[in-house]
Amino acid sequence: MGDAQGFLKHDRKTPQYRPVPVRLKDWKEVTAPFPLDEVQTQASRCMDCGIPFCNQGCPLGNLIPDWNDLVYRDEWQAAIERLHATNNFPEFTGRLCPAPCEAACVLGINQPPVTIKLSEVSIIDRAFAEGWVTPVLPARTTGYRVAVIGSGPAGLAAAQQLTRAGHGVVVFERDDRPGGLLRYGIPEFKMEKAVLDRRLDQMRAEGTEFRCGVEVGVHVSAAELQQDFDAVVLAGGATVRRDLPIPGRDLHGIHQAMDYLPIANRVQEGDLDEPWITAEGKRVVIIGGGDTGADCLGTANRQGARSVHQFEIMPRPPDERAPSTPWPLWPLMMRTASAHEEGVERVYAVNTVEFLGDTDGNVSALRAVEVRSEVVDGRPTFVPVAGTEFEVPCELVLLALGFTGAERQGLAEQFGLDFDDRGNVARNDQWHTNVDNVFVCGDMGRGQSLIVWAIAEGRSCAAAVDRTLMGETDLPSPVEPTSQPLR
Repeated sequence: MGDAQGFLKHDRKTPQYRPVPVRLKDWKEVTAPFPLDEVQTQASRCMDCGIPFCNQGCPLGNLIPDWNDLVYRDEWQAAIERLHATNNFPEFTGRLCPAPCEAACVLGINQPPVTIKLSEVSIIDRAFAEGWVTPVLPARTTGYRVAVIGSGPAGLAAAQQLTRAGHGVVVFERDDRPGGLLRYGIPEFKMEKAVLDRRLDQMRAEGTEFRCGVEVGVHVSAAELQQDFDAVVLAGGATVRRDLPIPGRDLHGIHQAMDYLPIANRVQEGDLDEPWITAEGKRVVIIGGGDTGADCLGTANRQGARSVHQFEIMPRPPDERAPSTPWPLWPLMMRTASAHEEGVERVYAVNTVEFLGDTDGNVSALRAVEVRSEVVDGRPTFVPVAGTEFEVPCELVLLALGFTGAERQGLAEQFGLDFDDRGNVARNDQWHTNVDNVFVCGDMGRGQSLIVWAIAEGRSCAAAVDRTLMGETDLPSPVEPTSQPLR
């Protein structure tokens, strides 16, 4: 390392958020600019540790000490080359990943960890600004054609790797623009879509073709894909939403998060003048305490919500790393997103039991009860606490409860895919489904997970496809598939 004692000299610093009253007036990214010389100072805190556990903390196997050292030495162009060696899209992960690498940082044993995400996003943003990110054209073409279904991070990673290997790649996306959840799930204030579009421009220049507004199983059949392409990669995500089937669920004003968030994004894209689901002037309850719930929170506050409650069935995490998740594991601890600073009442250890409505059929309140965690028959269970029932008035309820697996209709039926016991498309240790030359990666085969896992699976699946078509491959394969084996 350039400065082996940097961690002794400098405290951890991260970019500040723009002031709440300012950022709530627009949809721009919430982080304020961070000087590059300060980034270099932060990079100098990367220790000369014997075993860089950050590499193992990241599913992509990012060479974190390498590019931290290069940043410290002011060798930014070399840093982006080292960063791109393992990660196709550091501009996405540097903004959206919760950074398991930082949780595994050796310095984090007894000090605040190295600002790995800060280095990552600074490297790639400077690389784009300097014109260092250019199309990577294949050295040869193979004559093979590969269809990639879905243009989220897993599909994009698989497509870019296969295009660079010389295959003819077509990405099918049922929405009108590519990007998947990056486009219509992630709010603009977390990642402006210009960041996505500049990478898509690079992929098009490399030869990847995007066909949007095309739903496989509806506009094109599975049989047609198998006839026209030598291999098919399924990267459609885990899109079956978890619902809350309790009394009053059919009242107006109760929406899934993934019905609400895309509309707000379409307003920012210029497709709509106003959202047809809006929090303006309403008392809002968000059910679900994860990242999607935080996305709904930031969106609701920008739309002018009167008040926002966010419900979480789990108990409030501790302020510091819980003893049950020691280093280098991902720590159980209280986390605060930028959206939580913008106005919300977070309510833990509660379960919603009924939605209440007015005479016009609109939701007007919900009834909830406090719960405690118990283990019954070896499984964690939430038991209502007697005498703790309460009501919260609301005109808008957003369900951010996660996803239960891949869709079984349409595409899956036409291909004749097998599913595992967790609701994911089944696959073997070579990323194959039960159908010849049909592969699956990302949330569709893994289940709902992190963006770094999606990109890592896309890269690894691409290597498996290339090996199947060519007999061997030079493409990297950072992870093994996690799924029940094919029957």
